[in-house]
Amino acid sequence: MTADGLLRSADFRRLWLSSTLTQFGSQITLLALPICAVLLMHATPAQMGTLAALESLPFLLFGLPSGVLLDRCRRLPIMMFSDVMVATALASVPLAWWMDALTIHWLYAVGFVLGTGLVVGGSAEQVFLTFVVGRERLVDAHAKMAGTESAARLLGPGMAGAMVQLLGAPVAILCNVAGFVVSLANLRRIRAREPQPVPSNTHPLIDIREGLAFVWNQRVLRTLAWTAGSWHFLFYGYLALHVLFATRVLGMTPGVMGTAQMLGGAGILAGSILIKPLSKRYGTGRAILVGLCVSALGFALMPAIPASLFGSPALTALAYGIVVFLLDCGATLFFVPYIALRQRVTPDAVLGRMVATMRSLTVATAPLGALAAGALAERFSVRTGLVFVAAGAVLLAVAAVAGTRLRHVND
Repeated sequence: MTADGLLRSADFRRLWLSSTLTQFGSQITLLALPICAVLLMHATPAQMGTLAALESLPFLLFGLPSGVLLDRCRRLPIMMFSDVMVATALASVPLAWWMDALTIHWLYAVGFVLGTGLVVGGSAEQVFLTFVVGRERLVDAHAKMAGTESAARLLGPGMAGAMVQLLGAPVAILCNVAGFVVSLANLRRIRAREPQPVPSNTHPLIDIREGLAFVWNQRVLRTLAWTAGSWHFLFYGYLALHVLFATRVLGMTPGVMGTAQMLGGAGILAGSILIKPLSKRYGTGRAILVGLCVSALGFALMPAIPASLFGSPALTALAYGIVVFLLDCGATLFFVPYIALRQRVTPDAVLGRMVATMRSLTVATAPLGALAAGALAERFSVRTGLVFVAAGAVLLAVAAVAGTRLRHVND
């Protein structure tokens, strides 16, 4: 299938549209859910760390079993069920708020369900995308979806910030529910039907062990696993503190914060444009390392932003936006070739288990990162917690460049 053929595929367009809807909706949730905790529940740094940890905990609990599920079942129904589950959890937030029953523990439960939908539905989407477009067009397909993500990151935060500012965070979340409903209706129109996987008589634990063994025995996958795992440890530490930092330390309103985060979409767009020529000229491994270094620069600069840059809150918001640009550009440069590379080296028979195993291993560290950052911020300050994240990111970049053979991986 050529690049033009990729766009002519009705099933790819439908899958792409559903991804677009959920990407835009996720921008609302990424801003509105923690703002519910910070502004409505007056959450502490430790509570924000717990919320971020519970959002990532399903990767540890369900990541490996979901790999067995994906290799034994069709993926499209799993994606649709995940959408229903996530939409239901999100709809409960405005309902609980209107009934005056919303608590931080309610948000904990919603965060856990969102994470479960992400680990199961997200893995299913990656495998289903491979079935729809074929392995030879994976980079093109991922690049197109990254371009859509850049549009969501470019426009979504500003829209989300304005909605939260004008309507309140619970009502903004309800708008995301509507996006999931439309996405679900669109997925039902996909005509491609995967063949039913060959029934397996082996015990699921054996399949899990085989998935782990496959990743361990592939040197490239083993290297990618510990690198991405370390990155997620740091990212979820940042994720636990960034709303607290923006609102309480830098003094930004939800509207200003959302507008500043729009530069993150420009970062994803820049990364999606750069990734193909960068990979072609320097190789997939070096493209991954460039992304890791760019994101490390973003992590390092974030805690250095003053509360009032040159006495101007507007310049502070601009500096915050530029740092978010670096973080999102680096993440795109890191993860687009990372995902394509790991799927190219994996045969169809274990593709589902490989995706789920890698997602489980690499995000298993996230709860620890979120809890650690929350505890450090509670003990010292939010800015200090981000300083520890920055130091870890720089060390990771140095270790990956100097201590791995990724720079020698061309494809």
